[in-house]
Amino acid sequence: MTTTLVPAQPGITTVADRAVGRIAGCAALEVPDVLRCEVTARVTGGVTTLDARLDLRYPAPVASTAARVRAHLVARVAELTGLRVSVVDVSVGMLRADAVPVRRVR
Repeated sequence: MTTTLVPAQPGITTVADRAVGRIAGCAALEVPDVLRCEVTARVTGGVTTLDARLDLRYPAPVASTAARVRAHLVARVAELTGLRVSVVDVSVGMLRADAVPVRRVR
């Protein structure tokens, strides 16, 4: 039995889900007040969906920061990968203060 390998179409670049997730995670960190981000991506053809989980700086406004992250991910992922982003789900896992509060002695 012989196996025939079908060559990929020339000029088509395939980007893995994991790679798109890492690219989106780095892009999310470009938005002010985002301290940490994990992104899961699902690529189907030339379209991707993203699920981002954020840790934000306290007291960042959660709704407006999530909206900024969503818009930034749509633009940056399209720019860096050539994929169209159809859905971006954003959830906030934690709000963290920059510094540890100072304990006062009375």
